[in-house]
Amino acid sequence: MSRESEEAERPGADELPGTSDVPGDDTVPGRLTEPLRSELIAFRRDLHMHPELGNQEFRTTAAIKARLEAAGLQPRVLAMGTGLVCDIGTGSPEAQGRPLFAIRADIDALPIPDTKTGVPYRSTVPDRAHACGHDVHTTAALGAGIVLADLDRRGLLTQPVRLIFQPAEEVLPGGATDGILDGVLDGVGMIIAVHCDPKVDAGRIGLRAGPITSACDRLEVTLDGPGGHTARPHLTTDMVTAAARVATDVPALLARRVDARSGLSVTWGRIESGHAPNVIPQHAELSGTVRCLDLEAWREAPDLVHAAIDEIATLHRAKSQIDYVRGVPPVVNDPGVTELLRDAHAARRGPYAIEDTEQSLGGEDFSWYLEHVPGAMARLGVRPPGDTRTRDLHRGDFDVDEEAITAGVELFTAAALIDGRRRY
Repeated sequence: MSRESEEAERPGADELPGTSDVPGDDTVPGRLTEPLRSELIAFRRDLHMHPELGNQEFRTTAAIKARLEAAGLQPRVLAMGTGLVCDIGTGSPEAQGRPLFAIRADIDALPIPDTKTGVPYRSTVPDRAHACGHDVHTTAALGAGIVLADLDRRGLLTQPVRLIFQPAEEVLPGGATDGILDGVLDGVGMIIAVHCDPKVDAGRIGLRAGPITSACDRLEVTLDGPGGHTARPHLTTDMVTAAARVATDVPALLARRVDARSGLSVTWGRIESGHAPNVIPQHAELSGTVRCLDLEAWREAPDLVHAAIDEIATLHRAKSQIDYVRGVPPVVNDPGVTELLRDAHAARRGPYAIEDTEQSLGGEDFSWYLEHVPGAMARLGVRPPGDTRTRDLHRGDFDVDEEAITAGVELFTAAALIDGRRRY
């Protein structure tokens, strides 16, 4: 019997065509059926029109829950009231004792206006937009759940899978920490995720073993002194100069106290002091972020930053108070899980649909999961092929080529199936 004939004999082969290019692996799902593809595009557009901020994703949660239940699944809303977790394939005798393969998607939007024109699905909520692609992440994970649930009913799912729809990724330190406390990682042996990348063509993914994002913390500094007249700065603390020196000297000082390869940097976004041109103020404030490419250096960063700020402030006779808010560590991709994603995407799209990606200075709370279980995040291409315009995330005009949804579903489902077949 020919290979094509063998495939035709398998349940669902007409709906999920295609074979794996990975030696030793059997058939994995191919491109989506057109009805499901169209449904997922409509679902993504509905989310895009109704963006919700972190921990406020009630409508989004209800929409995901309803569709998962329609697929015969039993999702559980997380304790914080938004977000869900949903297991697939845990009822079979073969699944007993096997670790869950987790697929994570973030569901929140950003507090910025949608500035797109000419599209019918632009945000209907003032000053709210899915400008980071979380609607795409969510829809891809939902589509994977629908496909995997169907495969489970057909007896073709070889290991249990958990879908994690996480709220509040954009809110430091991220909704992942609340989800972990709520047990979303209980029984999980491996976890994967994607993040939209407007520099990569739709249908392609970017991969990197090791650190793929940066750590990101928030820093608030207040400086105080007695104040005085600008005619006599020698009699008081020159607060404006003190704040300026903290702003410029602290990053320079840290650059000489940390290995340059760690990429530790302090960047200020706000500095305020004073109200009159002839009055030395009593108070100054600075706000910024601390970013770091290296996990070990990130763990040392609070002490290093505190010491540098205190040293500069003391030199200028200012009293300093520092609020260092831990954000997220770097996402450090497990090499084995990264190769699984490479094999899964190659099985569906071919090896030339994969490119190496650089480490980003952006933060991602997917990193908190990787403190507990091995996993990896892929860059999901969303740029229309042939488009040469410069695009970026967190912009009001952000949009995607919706072929990215299909590619995301294929990646998630193929990874779960290939990993299950290799393990069991």
